[in-house]
Amino acid sequence: MSLKRKSPDFVLFITVMCLLVIGMVMILSASEYKTLIYYNDSFYYFKRQLLWSLLGLVAMFIMINYDYRRLQRYIIPFLAISFVLLVLVLIPGIGREVNESRRWIGPFAPAEFVKLCIIIFTAYGLSRGRERVKDFAGGVLPYLVVMGLAAALILKQPDLGTALSLSGIIIVMIFAAGARLSHLGGIALAGLAAVFSAIALKPYRMSRFMAFLNPWADPQDAGFQIIQGLYAIGSGGLFGLGLGQSKQKFLYLPENHTDFIFAIIAEELGFIGATLVILLFVLFIWRGLKIAIASQDPFASLLATGITAWVGVQAFINIGVVTGSLPITGIPLPFISFGGTSLLFTMAAVGILLNISRFTSTR
Repeated sequence: MSLKRKSPDFVLFITVMCLLVIGMVMILSASEYKTLIYYNDSFYYFKRQLLWSLLGLVAMFIMINYDYRRLQRYIIPFLAISFVLLVLVLIPGIGREVNESRRWIGPFAPAEFVKLCIIIFTAYGLSRGRERVKDFAGGVLPYLVVMGLAAALILKQPDLGTALSLSGIIIVMIFAAGARLSHLGGIALAGLAAVFSAIALKPYRMSRFMAFLNPWADPQDAGFQIIQGLYAIGSGGLFGLGLGQSKQKFLYLPENHTDFIFAIIAEELGFIGATLVILLFVLFIWRGLKIAIASQDPFASLLATGITAWVGVQAFINIGVVTGSLPITGIPLPFISFGGTSLLFTMAAVGILLNISRFTSTR
C-alpha cells in the first residue's frame, strides 16, 4: 500500500509540548523545598527531568521520521527482551530496591518498555487476524495471555497501578479491533475479580482501599496522603494560591512531584489551571482517536488507539486517585509527573503517533 507522507498532526504536537512545559514548571515548583532540604539544591529534580525531557524529545523526533510500519519487523525480539528485563528487575542485586519495590535497573524501569512493546505486538497481531477477533480462543485470548503474564510480573515488583493501566490499554485495543461485547464483559468481570484479589492478598493494598472509602478513619496513616491531597486541591479555589505558593509542598503531601503533582497544580493554579490540564488530555485523546479513525492501515489504526489509550488511561487513573475518586495506586501523570523512563517511552510513543498522522488526512 502506497501512502503519501504529510506533516505531523500540529494540534497533537502543540498539546504534548504544552503538557511537557507545564510538567517542567510544576516539578520545579513542587520539589524545590524538598530537594533543598535533602540535596541542598532546589533544582535537583528539575535538572534530572530536564535531561529526560531532552532525551524524550530526541526519541519523539526520531520516531516521527521512522516509518511506523517497520516496527512490525522487530516486535517479537523487542517483546522477548522486555520480558527478560521484567524478570531481571526482580532479582536482588540487579533490580534496584526503593521503598520495598524493585522497579528499576539503574535509572531504567522495564515496565514502561514492556508497555510499549505489548501495544505494538497487540496492534500487529489484531490487525493481521481481524476476522478472528470474534473468536475468543483464537482472536482474543493470545493477547490476554501476553498481557496477563506481563501484568503478573509487574505485580511482583509490586506495581498494581502499572499492571492496571497496561490491562486497560489492551482491553481498549481489543474493543477497537471489534471483539464481541459478551467477551469484553467477561474479561471485565475477570479483571475486577483479579484486582480485588490482588488488593485482598496484600494488607497495605487493603489498607489503601479502606482509606479510599473513608480516609478520616485513619488520618495519620493510610488516609494521610488522600487527605493532604484534598487539602491542596480545596485550598486552591478558583484561581489558586499562585505559582510557587503551595503550602502542601513543605513536606506535608507525599509524592508531591510524582504521583500527586496534580494536587499541587490545583493548589497553585486553582480550578482553572487544573481544568486546563484536564482539557489538554482530552484534546490529546481526541486527536489521537481522530488519527486512529482516519488511518486506512489497520495496524496503524490499532497502534494509534493503543498509544492514545496509554495516555488517556494513565491520566484518568492518576487524576482519579489524586481527587479521591479512585483508591491510591502509584501511577504517574503523563508528561507532567517526575519520572525519566516513563517520560522517555511516552514521548517515543507520541512520536509513533505523530508518524502515523503523517499518513492520514487528519487536520
